[in-house]
Amino acid sequence: MDRRDFIKHSALASSLFFVPSFVKAFEQVASGTLGYKRLVIIQLSGGNDGLNTVIPFQNDLYYKARPVLGIQKNESIPLNNEVGLHPSLAPLKRLYDAGHLAIINNVGYPNPNRSHFRSMDIWQTATDANTYSQTGWIGRYLDHFGKQPYNAIEIDDSLSLAMKGETLNAIATQDAKAFYNLAREPFFKNITNRMGDAHLSDHNLGYLYKTMIEAQSSAKYIFETTKTVSSTKIYPNDAFANQLKTMAQFINAGLETKVFYGSLGGFDTHVNQLATQKRLLKTYAEGIEAFVQDLKANNTFKDTLILTFSEFGRRVNQNASIGTDHGTANNVFIIGNQLKKQGLYNNLSNLTDLDESGDIKFEIDFRTIYATVLNKWLEVNDAKVLDKTFNQLDFI
Repeated sequence: MDRRDFIKHSALASSLFFVPSFVKAFEQVASGTLGYKRLVIIQLSGGNDGLNTVIPFQNDLYYKARPVLGIQKNESIPLNNEVGLHPSLAPLKRLYDAGHLAIINNVGYPNPNRSHFRSMDIWQTATDANTYSQTGWIGRYLDHFGKQPYNAIEIDDSLSLAMKGETLNAIATQDAKAFYNLAREPFFKNITNRMGDAHLSDHNLGYLYKTMIEAQSSAKYIFETTKTVSSTKIYPNDAFANQLKTMAQFINAGLETKVFYGSLGGFDTHVNQLATQKRLLKTYAEGIEAFVQDLKANNTFKDTLILTFSEFGRRVNQNASIGTDHGTANNVFIIGNQLKKQGLYNNLSNLTDLDESGDIKFEIDFRTIYATVLNKWLEVNDAKVLDKTFNQLDFI
């Protein structure tokens, strides 16, 4: 097989290209280097409007800035006398009442960027706003503390920057059986049977061959470990819930995976925001509730922490299209049953003290959340992953 033949199959191989990191991460887990706690990361892509998610219904400035978009007190779900949740988040209110939800407000980073792509890169790489990186924070976690690529899995067909390391990368798959069948195709067998070919003298091509071999090993392990496990929990019938159902299957099967990554898109609500956000938050909340119930039924929720973020919030003022434009600071949801501080972790933003662009000022650097999760939950040296030391929070 020459280089052109190999590249012809690149579409087939693309979902496996970043698998090698995951194969090595698993041996570390199996050997006991990694513990049993799992982190689930949910990305709300597009920039969810945090101000209409956690609502300051007693603040007149909120309604002045949003005469149409502002959600009235009698429509919101009260958390206390001043703050409520979006009406679509009733399932999260049940988690809140059970002590399983912490809401961290005003989360962002210095010198915020309002580009979707750049801000998402900053969140996924955990770097400063003026620093560019080819590795993500979970990828660097794998580099330092993983041995097999399947120690981190993204439930998707391609891998986010967050999951790419320098020496190890996570696995991207939505279906264990399909992934296994793909890795058993004759093309892959042909590659592994020709490992002695001169092609391996090419460093880049040799790396791709190595990736394919690791992909086969990972695919077999994931499939064999999870094939006898199925959920009896009824999930909503949508793509996001299917991601969570797959995660639950992997978790409940005892797969040696430390980090799972999923996403829900569509939050770029420049126009007619009310209906879109209502639908998306309902999808998010109902899926998360089913996921938690599934884990509880299998006694795995106690060892699972769920972190939900969006790349930025929205502007305080509604726009002329009854939507909101790109903003800065936002809220982050932490879900689990080992929370040290449940409920509202800190106060909502002061709408009388906005930044020079009229946006919410960030109070908590998102990397302090990452540092806390790495150190207190995954029990690793956070500074090795984040390349610097951050003050840790007190929610775990």
